Amino acid sequence: MKDYKKILKRLIFPPLWLQIILTIASAVALTAVFVNGLETHPVAYAVYVVAFYTVSVVSVFCATVLPKHYKHAKQRVYDNELGNRYMTDAVFRTHVSLFASLSVNLLYVATNVLSGLLYRSAWFWVLSVYYVILAVMRFLLVRYVGRNKIGDNLIGEWKRARVCACILTLINLALSGAILMIMYQNKGYEYGGILIYVMAMYTFYITTLAIINIVKYRKYNSPILSMTKIITLAAALVSMLSLETAMLTEFGSEMTELNKRIFIAATGAGISVVVLTLSSYMIIRS
Repeated sequence: MKDYKKILKRLIFPPLWLQIILTIASAVALTAVFVNGLETHPVAYAVYVVAFYTVSVVSVFCATVLPKHYKHAKQRVYDNELGNRYMTDAVFRTHVSLFASLSVNLLYVATNVLSGLLYRSAWFWVLSVYYVILAVMRFLLVRYVGRNKIGDNLIGEWKRARVCACILTLINLALSGAILMIMYQNKGYEYGGILIYVMAMYTFYITTLAIINIVKYRKYNSPILSMTKIITLAAALVSMLSLETAMLTEFGSEMTELNKRIFIAATGAGISVVVLTLSSYMIIRS
């Protein structure tokens, strides 16, 4: 009986090195199965069993072991002066996120411009326009918070937020161009194998977090902080559209082109309505 329990415990709690090997092997095997169209091959079922076991043991590990490490790591962050300030000071956290998001935006702009020049594709130029608009808004906010303390001049904050809100409406131009290219030129994103599930989890996470932050940061009564979170939500919603195109490519082989276009048009229209509503609210409020 004791041996049985010991074996069961080893199966549920394998060593960390074995979990890492299983995770990498499962990811590679699943990718090979999906890329080569071997979903119904006998070997694929063995891969599914190993992948299911891997997900199970990793989930158990995350549920039982990671919370202890998370609590310890969180305490170490709070013990650090900069870490404590980042965790407790919303204004400082906004400064950091603005600089980080601006840097990422500029990297995306450079990547898409270079891709547009190399491949001579209008798709990359449309994406470049989208990321340029995001970068301009974030640059204006970074410049403002670099020169002014948030909360000291509400009139100045509303003026800067109004400018960013006006620029935000231009995202619909880039979005419209992207939607038309997705609908009629089969442009869009493709994520192979298990990557599409990872991207789905990430996209839903950032969208949910963006919505929570818009509500959460209203209590600070700062137009700059609110505008920052609105821009983040707009970017997350466009990522949702990208995810939809990838999922239609991966799982929509049996759908008609008309139905795909209806789905994409409906999502694009919904995103445009949300973006225009938020930007109009900030403009009218200012």
